Amino acid sequence: MGLHNLQPAPGSTRNRKRVGRGQGSGTGKTAGRGNKGQKARSGYSKKRGFEGGQMPLYKRLPKVGFTSKVEKPYVINVEKIKAVAELDEITLESINAVHKLKKTVTKVKLIGVGAKELASKIKDDAVTTSGK
Repeated sequence: MGLHNLQPAPGSTRNRKRVGRGQGSGTGKTAGRGNKGQKARSGYSKKRGFEGGQMPLYKRLPKVGFTSKVEKPYVINVEKIKAVAELDEITLESINAVHKLKKTVTKVKLIGVGAKELASKIKDDAVTTSGK
């Protein structure tokens, strides 16, 4: 075995098609491009999404969707979850101890009737209350 006697596996390669070499070859005259038209010309390349001048599908459909990069806080209603309102110090960890949060939650907003009064107990920047 050496570089001088390497060969491709049998059946893995084919002879290339020689176009435009006479009528008897099967690909003479128009060289397999059919008669006239844009595709028959040299240098033809179809652009992505091109539909022959018809309005392409991606332009016919309405624009849809938007994903905001601003992270929305996890909202907790203190009327429904009384354990949060009864905490001495409100931080992300203390809320997590009484009301299990997902690991992805980094901000919490407290809403409800008693939420404004809890503002003095908050000791974490990640926790906010509704109202002013």
